[in-house]
Amino acid sequence: MSNLTYVDEENFQAEVLDNPLPVLVDFTAVWCSPCKMLDPVVLQIAQNWVSKMKVVKLNIDENMDLTTRYQVMGVPTLMLFVKGKPVERVTGFQPLDRIEAKFRDHIE
Repeated sequence: MSNLTYVDEENFQAEVLDNPLPVLVDFTAVWCSPCKMLDPVVLQIAQNWVSKMKVVKLNIDENMDLTTRYQVMGVPTLMLFVKGKPVERVTGFQPLDRIEAKFRDHIE
């Protein structure tokens, strides 16, 4: 289990949409094997970008409104929010370098 903060429908606005930093949201589920495989990658991303980006997790089963609003059709889905808007998304297990390459232009 990771030590990343979980967001939910009550704190999503403050933690993600109103955050001055880019925020990477890991849409996940406890029953999802690829999500568990992605956990160490997400933790590594959080460590690599510690001062430039916030990384949080969101349980799709407990937050169906957010899951539907952002059209998350499968897990894991990583979605990068910049200034409250989703700008990039990666669905399924991907290696660290591929994920970081996809998000790099929005972070640096």
